[in-house]
Amino acid sequence: MDSIKLGIIGFGTIGSSVAKILQQNGEQISQRLGANLQLLKVADLDITTDRGITFAPGILTTQAEEVLDSPEIDVVIELMGGYEPARTFVLKAMARGKHVVTANKALLALHGDELFSSAEKAGVALLFEAAVGGAIPIIRAIKESFVANKIQEIEGIVNGTANYILTKMSDEGLPFDQVLKEAQAKGFAEADPTFDIEGIDSAHKIAVLTRLAYGTSVKFDNIYIQGISSIRQEDIECAQQFGYRIKLLAISKFDGTSIDIRVHPAMVPQEKPIANVNGVLNAVLVRDDCMEENILVGHGAGGFPTGSAVIGDVVDIARDILAGCKGRVPPQSYPGNALKDIPLKNIHEIEGEYFLRFVVQDQTGVLSRISGILGQHQISIRTMIQPERGTEGGEVTLVVMTHQALENNIQKALLEIDALDIVSEKTVLIRVEK
Repeated sequence: MDSIKLGIIGFGTIGSSVAKILQQNGEQISQRLGANLQLLKVADLDITTDRGITFAPGILTTQAEEVLDSPEIDVVIELMGGYEPARTFVLKAMARGKHVVTANKALLALHGDELFSSAEKAGVALLFEAAVGGAIPIIRAIKESFVANKIQEIEGIVNGTANYILTKMSDEGLPFDQVLKEAQAKGFAEADPTFDIEGIDSAHKIAVLTRLAYGTSVKFDNIYIQGISSIRQEDIECAQQFGYRIKLLAISKFDGTSIDIRVHPAMVPQEKPIANVNGVLNAVLVRDDCMEENILVGHGAGGFPTGSAVIGDVVDIARDILAGCKGRVPPQSYPGNALKDIPLKNIHEIEGEYFLRFVVQDQTGVLSRISGILGQHQISIRTMIQPERGTEGGEVTLVVMTHQALENNIQKALLEIDALDIVSEKTVLIRVEK
């Protein structure tokens, strides 16, 4: 039986899970593939920590070059994460004629143009199913299953840490800081959770999906990003009162002219399926002209779910090698010469409904002053409530749900309102996504 030879760079949670799956399920993989997947080298700076897996002598190494330089290795699996030296290693692997599988969404989001161009030039595969949604096959779906469809929108919960925090806040009434500490204790959040809770990880992922869906490069710095660290329990409770759940959404909408791409907390109607994707689960919704709406739900992180997606990519490459073909599916869904330069829409150009939470002095005339400024900026109030009454002369919370309004008008109005002497805190804004 033929053998496809592999090398791994990065032996952390995902790397060790890939190796375990290859050992535990190797026979089944061989039966389905018609060939063996043989792991020749595993490179990591730390090769002494026990990962619960035993290798033959000579497989573990601290030198990535042993993977990159080996003439036997067909596929390099990059699982170290980060920008450098991952970028350099991937480029070297492809330049030396090796196919690459990666789970590195940050690398693809920031250096995708260079990496995809290099893969096409070298005539090698660059696959990355595990980079978005873990075990959810969203990359393969967009590149292959939906190839005939004009995708109009992608909307996703693509960060399990943020979803876990918002779920616990919603279902158990716990404050943000307490749930974050719990998530860190359980290993759902990193010691530095910034990328997760501030939406950066989600933005990396929606940048990758946008490239695949519409055939365009995305400048990462132009994506609007807002995290969940400002969400408070009273926002959760008000959302529930209005019939919504708050989710951190990654959104990409194409109207045929420009792309509206953003990441931010959003109020989603409770009856919508994506509103009921909870805990550490991920979900990606795709709308297009053929099937209207599809939702893929699954485990978006974790060693074995992500490792499963990595090996799925390896098997795809192995099948092409065995069949003597290459370039069957373009790495970025579109051939390089078919890519388009599609402009990104500024956040101030979008229209939608908004949740606004004000903390104001408990005085007469407050409501008229706020509603007056909103009206001056063509913002119509749909609902207004005061969740609780403050002490005389103290502070109270005032919550407004608007009708459809232009983001630019909302932002201008809030600048004026937040400057009022009756407003005690910066207004909290949450967009409504129906």
